[in-house]
Amino acid sequence: MTTQPYCGPGAAPDQLWSSWNGDPVLLAGLALAGGALLHARRGPASTLALAALVVAFVSPLCALTVSLFSARAAHHLLLAGVAAPALALALPIARRLPASLSAAALALAMLGWHLPGLYDAAWRHDAVYWAMQAALLLPAWAFWSAVLTRPADAAATLGHALLVAALAGVMGLLGAVLTFAPQPLYLQHLGGAADWGIGALDDQRLAGLILWVPGFLPMAALGLALLRRGWQRGLAA
Repeated sequence: MTTQPYCGPGAAPDQLWSSWNGDPVLLAGLALAGGALLHARRGPASTLALAALVVAFVSPLCALTVSLFSARAAHHLLLAGVAAPALALALPIARRLPASLSAAALALAMLGWHLPGLYDAAWRHDAVYWAMQAALLLPAWAFWSAVLTRPADAAATLGHALLVAALAGVMGLLGAVLTFAPQPLYLQHLGGAADWGIGALDDQRLAGLILWVPGFLPMAALGLALLRRGWQRGLAA
């Protein structure tokens, strides 16, 4: 059991830029990941994947997720919407698995992170925290590997479009719940939000808007693009 969340005690505005995570185990893991990504020689995708992981777990964003729930929402989007697609392009995994399976696992992980009981467990226990991070990143990595790198005919492309739309719907649902909840659901952020001069409920509503705007809208746009591609392939067949 830990006495504070993995990323530390949080960061007030005057402490933010000094709140880097120097965990040697994490840094060693990222160094190994960086070596694997460089060996893959996928250029921008490798660089983006490693940069996203460093921002998520080493930069002050990690400490900010302890203070603000809205930062936690941004952290989730960074992993599932930036790091995972970049990893998929650099080092695709599990492309033989049905995309529907990885999409379902990703949706369950997103929902699980927002259950107050599981959130509290991840807050209190490092092992649960990392298990939840893996539960979010790995299926997202597998899903984007199937969608972005596996050759697909018209039917498969349409199926991918529906799965992306379903994930966008999960983002939208979570965003709506967080935006319109009448009271704070995550009391762990009461003090951190106050340090930033906002109420916990406003912080939670901001998290909902983050899931809606940079989360739901790009996913919905990608789903429409895949739908159009699948339709065009069907007409061309």
